[in-house]
Amino acid sequence: MPILGLSPNQPPSFPEHFDVESVIRPNILALHPYRCARDDYSEGILLDANENALGHSIVQDTDGLTPEESASPLTRGIEDTLALPLHRYPDPVHLPIKQRIASLRSLPSPETVFLGVGSDEVLDLLIRVFVQPGVGPDGQGRSYDKILITPPTYGMYSVCAQVNDVGVVKVPLRVREEDVGGQEGGKTGRFSLDVDALKAAVIHEQRELGNTIKIIFLCSPGNPTGTLLDPESIKEVLEWSEFKGIVVVDEAYIDFVGSGEADDAKMDEEINKKSAASLVGKYHNVVVTQTLSKSFGLAGIRLGIALASVPIVQILSNTKAPYNISVPTAHLALKALSPESLSLWRSNVRTLTKSRISLIQSLKDLSKQNDNNLGVGPIIGGNDANFVLVRILEKAKGDKERKPESVRAQQIYRRLAEQMGVVVRYRGNELGCDGCLRITVGTEEENAMAVEKLQEAMKLL
Repeated sequence: MPILGLSPNQPPSFPEHFDVESVIRPNILALHPYRCARDDYSEGILLDANENALGHSIVQDTDGLTPEESASPLTRGIEDTLALPLHRYPDPVHLPIKQRIASLRSLPSPETVFLGVGSDEVLDLLIRVFVQPGVGPDGQGRSYDKILITPPTYGMYSVCAQVNDVGVVKVPLRVREEDVGGQEGGKTGRFSLDVDALKAAVIHEQRELGNTIKIIFLCSPGNPTGTLLDPESIKEVLEWSEFKGIVVVDEAYIDFVGSGEADDAKMDEEINKKSAASLVGKYHNVVVTQTLSKSFGLAGIRLGIALASVPIVQILSNTKAPYNISVPTAHLALKALSPESLSLWRSNVRTLTKSRISLIQSLKDLSKQNDNNLGVGPIIGGNDANFVLVRILEKAKGDKERKPESVRAQQIYRRLAEQMGVVVRYRGNELGCDGCLRITVGTEEENAMAVEKLQEAMKLL
């Protein structure tokens, strides 16, 4: 059965072993999408959608504001938002936004762009579209659809799977010291993708248990690892004929992989070269998720992105809720993707990249004080995101080698948050992240204060 709404003149699928229609759940493939009022007409006297023709009833309270406050960007921004057509349902397609994203990411067409309410909606929707619910007794049943994840990784993949009653297969990234040879990332370093182990897990599930791996979720750069996955390893999975599902590459942090190139065009080129978005034009079995929450500084508007082949974008569009992207979100996203805003965005990314380097150096300097009496451990991972992952070691005990200590790390995390006003993230419960704190790159002042308070907390604990 063809995908409804998809033009019949589609190029042949690549790789040849991939057939998108056979991967989609049959009930989703047969779904006749809800046709909303704005799919038909968006101009004229609009009396078709039961909207409130009188407009919204929000009164902006300006009483007590000083002239300076009344003229502030925040006040003007609120006024601009209230002036939007909030009483009308939004455009269900948002083509201008998709065109700007396609241009920024060097994609062949805006038809390869899908928008969601944050990337979390996109991740959940992918599972609902491709993976049949059902896990069997104790999650060990046979003849079920499953997803595959690579710990340590973003926790929402497992949450979405559980919400949708879907089984999860776990294939760890390389985390054992004896396996990584002191290297970070790349093809065989710490937090790299173990392709052989992944293939063995897929073969075991599919040949021996009769299950089907429908989606492989890869986080690159990883969270909490901060490590970009090797692109050749991703291609190897995409081209492996035993696996006939889709590979989702979650790139929430992709814009921080660059070196901070001063030239705008070279900066974009460097990011796009390292991004799996460069695979979308060739591979029909890859979906790349991105977001405006991280490098764009727009976590509050909740705009997620999927970059994929036209058939996959079409089936996602058929399945999503109508009007999922709000008028204010669309308005701000379009502004964020304007040439002027992109210039500031690049500048901010450069600043954060430099601040990451400074933060890393400050943490290393702490580890050199008094023969590292504090117990600041190594920074692990590829440092390809807007955070660093630092290990906390045991307190000094003579000449004994000091190991990562998760209990101490968690105590320091709580002391920082509850008594010192600095909130970082404890990650010591994640595979391969023993004793780790994840520290987001803040402003220069915030970074300096975080390091200062970390030093104080470690002296006490």
